[in-house]
Amino acid sequence: MHAITSHRAVRGRRRAAVVALTAAAAVTACGITWSVASGAPVATGVRVADGTVRVPVDGGTAEVGTDTLAVTARAADGTRLTLSAPATARLGTPGHVVVDGGTARWTLPAAGLTVTAGAEHGRLRVTVHGDRDGSTLSWPVTGTDHDAATVQLPRGDGLGIPVADPWWNTAPDGLAGHTYDLTADLTMPLWGYTLGRHGVSYLVPSPAGTSVGFTSAGRRLRATGEHTFSRREDTRDYTVTFALTAPSPVAPALDYRDWLTEHGQFVPLRRKIAANPAVGRLLGAFHAYTWGEARTEQGVRRMRALGLTRMWLGYDADGDPMSARATAAARRAGYLVGPYDSFANGQDPATSDAPTSTWPAPVYPDYCVREADGTVKSGFHGRGCYLSSQAFRLAEPTRHLLADRTRQMTANGADSYFLDVDAAGELFDDHSPAHPMNKRQDQANRLARMRTLSGPDKLVLGSESAGSWAAPVLDFSHGSATPVADGLWPLERDRQTWGGYAPAKAPGVYFKPVTLPADLTKAMFDPVYRVPLYETALHDSVISLDRWELSYTKLPNVQTDRALLAVLDNSPLNLVLDGPTLDRYGHQLAALQRYFAPLHQAAGTQPMTGYRQLTADRTVQRTTFGDGVLSVTANFGTTPYHGLPGGCVDATLRGDHHPRRLCPEPLTP
Repeated sequence: MHAITSHRAVRGRRRAAVVALTAAAAVTACGITWSVASGAPVATGVRVADGTVRVPVDGGTAEVGTDTLAVTARAADGTRLTLSAPATARLGTPGHVVVDGGTARWTLPAAGLTVTAGAEHGRLRVTVHGDRDGSTLSWPVTGTDHDAATVQLPRGDGLGIPVADPWWNTAPDGLAGHTYDLTADLTMPLWGYTLGRHGVSYLVPSPAGTSVGFTSAGRRLRATGEHTFSRREDTRDYTVTFALTAPSPVAPALDYRDWLTEHGQFVPLRRKIAANPAVGRLLGAFHAYTWGEARTEQGVRRMRALGLTRMWLGYDADGDPMSARATAAARRAGYLVGPYDSFANGQDPATSDAPTSTWPAPVYPDYCVREADGTVKSGFHGRGCYLSSQAFRLAEPTRHLLADRTRQMTANGADSYFLDVDAAGELFDDHSPAHPMNKRQDQANRLARMRTLSGPDKLVLGSESAGSWAAPVLDFSHGSATPVADGLWPLERDRQTWGGYAPAKAPGVYFKPVTLPADLTKAMFDPVYRVPLYETALHDSVISLDRWELSYTKLPNVQTDRALLAVLDNSPLNLVLDGPTLDRYGHQLAALQRYFAPLHQAAGTQPMTGYRQLTADRTVQRTTFGDGVLSVTANFGTTPYHGLPGGCVDATLRGDHHPRRLCPEPLTP
């Protein structure tokens, strides 16, 4: 049976006294429900004995081997857990351990490391300081516990993978053999494991220089963190926290939500709406990038007449923006309107192929990011160069390049903005003597300019595949819901299959339907492996959607599952619209949006308070939001579940006498 849990039970373990996880389980026809109960307080001091540092944590005691950094734990119910095997390299003989208050410190001279271990908010916190520039540490080595059953990874919204699943151990788009940068490739800097009746969450609060790599050992998935120490990159300190959790598929995300709250880094959507009431118009809205007629005043009126009650409308930077009349019509309809823009690419103005890549002299090439050898870092798809956020930061007080660009892009009355790339995790080192920066500085620069757009400029701000670090300054994110697999990129580059950039008013790359291959369908959209990690941590902070080139109409073979996932996660669908699409599918899309709107308006500012997998095959799932505000049950299978047919979802708002059922049919003209 697959273990399930309520969020409230997991959150209950965070308290001043040490909390024990009860071993009692209530077995039901649906699965196993775990609860958390208070245990007797244990000693709070750090102790050292026989080369082991023992640290009391919530739910038990963690033990760190001073010579290998192996981490074990004794849970409050007496279970022994392996949280990390020894570091992959020999670290040498440790120095004397010094205990100061609640921390222990020792050196590993042969490896050039200094280690500090202690408890923080009920977690084990281990910081390794590296003295040697360019040296690496492969640790923690996780998934080695004999009871390890599933691994949780925040690729997109999140994956929960059985460690012995043959496909995920061997397939090209599985996990084995892949390494993920904790900022560039994952939406949150964490991973986790379910270990029988327990769970463990691994969190890297400052993830610069850190990745997690997967291997298949004995046909079981293991995950190993790897960190590179660098003075220039400000990564000489590597911190990992270990939290004992309940065996929930979303426990690592809930632990991270607790961490964000404890450190003042969680910004609720309600606070964003209070600061800018226009953000409230995102509640209940589907998102759509518009083309052709859909960008016009007439097109906006058609959408409203079809019954699309709330929408966010975007448009590409192709030289044909929405007019002031179209924008005004959208605002009268209660919609939000925003241009696509990017501050990341620069090209020679004489040959530039995109308005967003054309900047006043001398931005190109003076602001280009430079590699360590002085060469320019080529831009996306080899076009121009990536532009340095530090160069813009230094110039902005006198040149106002970004402010002028924003003013130009919103001169038609747009009240929203989609700033591509800025919130995504690909951060840059810039070796230009005129504007040097490391990835930490790049991140800080991006946060500052996004904060200006969503703060003083009062624009409803979105970005691409937003990492959790950007959530405080964003209102929505296109792409953070999508667990992209590597095989997607070559498919998108196959223009014959995927479609190209013609015709201009309905490019095939966005509008041509594509049947997603079976392996990509499994890796990205199979609900059996999807778990809402991002939504658990951030549902009531930032609105998360799929990538914009993966619109609901683009992938017909996964439409039903995507519609059910959207309702289950209380997360909007992302569309592309033109006149013919409104002709063919307008009424069906409007019906979906009208079903979704009251659910999202009621629960969009509420936390996701529960996630359960109700059947052993994980095809029936349930979420809850707030304190009884919304409950959703989705049946992704083919067998009815307590009267809920396969391919259908029931949603119940507080006060409803009967569930609101949706059984989405494939879109048909």
